[in-house]
Amino acid sequence: MTSQQDTAVSTGSGERAPFAGIALAAVGLLWLAAMLWSARAAITGRADAETEVVVTAYALPGIVSAGLVAGAAGALAVLALVGRRARGAGARFAVTIGTGLALGALGAVPIITINTAGWVYAVAGGTVAAAATFGGALAGFREPRVVAAACWAAIAVFAVGFALNVAQVPLLDLFGAGTSSASQTSAAGWFSLTQSVLGGLAAGGVSFLVLRRSAPGQLRWPMYALAGAGPGLLLALTEILARTAGARVLDLAGRVSELELTVQRMLGGARLNNALIVLFVGAISAIVLLGRTLGPAPDDEDAPAAPESSPS
Repeated sequence: MTSQQDTAVSTGSGERAPFAGIALAAVGLLWLAAMLWSARAAITGRADAETEVVVTAYALPGIVSAGLVAGAAGALAVLALVGRRARGAGARFAVTIGTGLALGALGAVPIITINTAGWVYAVAGGTVAAAATFGGALAGFREPRVVAAACWAAIAVFAVGFALNVAQVPLLDLFGAGTSSASQTSAAGWFSLTQSVLGGLAAGGVSFLVLRRSAPGQLRWPMYALAGAGPGLLLALTEILARTAGARVLDLAGRVSELELTVQRMLGGARLNNALIVLFVGAISAIVLLGRTLGPAPDDEDAPAAPESSPS
């Protein structure tokens, strides 16, 4: 009985829509490839070693986040292709973790090969590999549709952040950024809050739409809340990995100067706050959207009365 349930869970929506998993994996891998290319170009374009280390520290959270999503998305696609051959939880996690590890090893190559003699890039590459492996492990849980919805939502959060950063200058002017440092700090705070809230709304909306399409009426509200909170959880896990597996990179960047140490601490706090806002807004918005689709509960007073039998 257990093996049959695990088999049904492992295939998930893959039997009904195999191309959906492939599309998610393709988008996730393209995102990771773009982040790796951007990070490598930024690092190798610097003239001195100190600046290279600082840029590596700045780029690390972005590639770790992309590695988490790519590992989970790729593992879901492989799991759907394997189908019924992955019987049981052990086989399912073996497939997903193995896929995440393989993708992580490939993703680490562009970073490690920047300078094979430097331990900084080995640590950064290893952190990317760990992120993809963790993402693959997440794909092995019993409800792959929720993981897939969270991955799509995380991609939507990234798209919102990218679009807002492109329009950052006019938005900062809209928020009152002037020539004084106080006005610039206030505008930056409002910009960060707007980005987090809009990202959370995108997370809740996209996860709701994905789950409604892949599992209409099959999941209870906690699963929708978990999918909506998924991008925030991934961002929090990104920060944890950056501060543990990639701690040596961040510490070395902080030793460049006192200013850089302060900046690293501020960025770490801002990323954590962003993760929490996206988490809560995403979960709440997904629940609200689900609630709007539910019909009213039946009212006993409005129910039609049973017909009275005529006396014989």
